[in-house]
Amino acid sequence: MAGDNHARMNDPLRGLASEIRACMACALHRSARQAVPGEGSGESGVFFLGEAPGYNEDVQGRPFVGAAGQLLDELLAGIGLDRSKVFITNVVRHRPPENRDPLPDEVGACDVWLKRHLEILRPKVIVTLGRHAMYKFFPAESISRVHGKLRKTPEGLVIFPMFHPAAALRQPALRGALVADFATLALFLSAEPVAKAVEEEKTADQMTLFSE
Repeated sequence: MAGDNHARMNDPLRGLASEIRACMACALHRSARQAVPGEGSGESGVFFLGEAPGYNEDVQGRPFVGAAGQLLDELLAGIGLDRSKVFITNVVRHRPPENRDPLPDEVGACDVWLKRHLEILRPKVIVTLGRHAMYKFFPAESISRVHGKLRKTPEGLVIFPMFHPAAALRQPALRGALVADFATLALFLSAEPVAKAVEEEKTADQMTLFSE
């Protein structure tokens, strides 16, 4: 217990991961080998939200380490990012039996962990991978209609829906859409500092005017 408190004080992400590993809020922990809290950092400001751990993730305790994870790594490399600079997690943190879709009560039980991660990391953009992740923010939308389009929630969160890499492995025609959406993400990330600099310059000019 003292070790957990020390971890929380010195590394909020590490402390939160310890809490998630101990979570028994839904029945998924009974059939899963272990929880998959998520990994990475807030360095780039990009937060990837997938659907649920699969077999490989359940075994290793890490998100996106199977074939879909390899594709995600390739897509990240294509825009000059690697896993250490982004944060990756899932809507539910334990593997559903036989990789079935997460149930509403299971998704709801993990809401607290998503909120805690967002509070700690405060990302520039949340990239939702797959429809279950998108439904967390836009439950009435169709992913085929809104993927690749930046949207804001009423709370001010910037959401960027994409197809899940696993879907592109099942349907190769979707790979082109994923590549294009990652290119759009790269443009957003490169433009964001420029927009911030312009805003800061505008604020500085206004302060100068007021001081004259």
